Amino acid sequence: MVMPEAEFHATEQRIQNSNASAQEKRQAIRQFFSGAHKVGTDKQGRLLVPDTHTAAASLGGEIVFVGAGRRFEIWSKDRHTAAAALNDEIYKRVAVEIGL
Repeated sequence: MVMPEAEFHATEQRIQNSNASAQEKRQAIRQFFSGAHKVGTDKQGRLLVPDTHTAAASLGGEIVFVGAGRRFEIWSKDRHTAAAALNDEIYKRVAVEIGL
């Protein structure tokens, strides 16, 4: 998941405002921030994804950028295709519910 800095910092507040217990909030904040990395681009404008994130997301070969509101996600093409197929019925149900 890639998000602007303001959205990144707002995530902590959303965790703090959640109904989770104090211990759950501390753990969620700890895990969220410990896994995060500020990234930049190279001279050609390509996003530089840390090796740890590349490995965790199985990014190799073809990738897709998936818009997600105020952020976007980077998926391997194969994993995204499989996840989209699994979640197609959920999307259809929500789309009907909201009138899409």
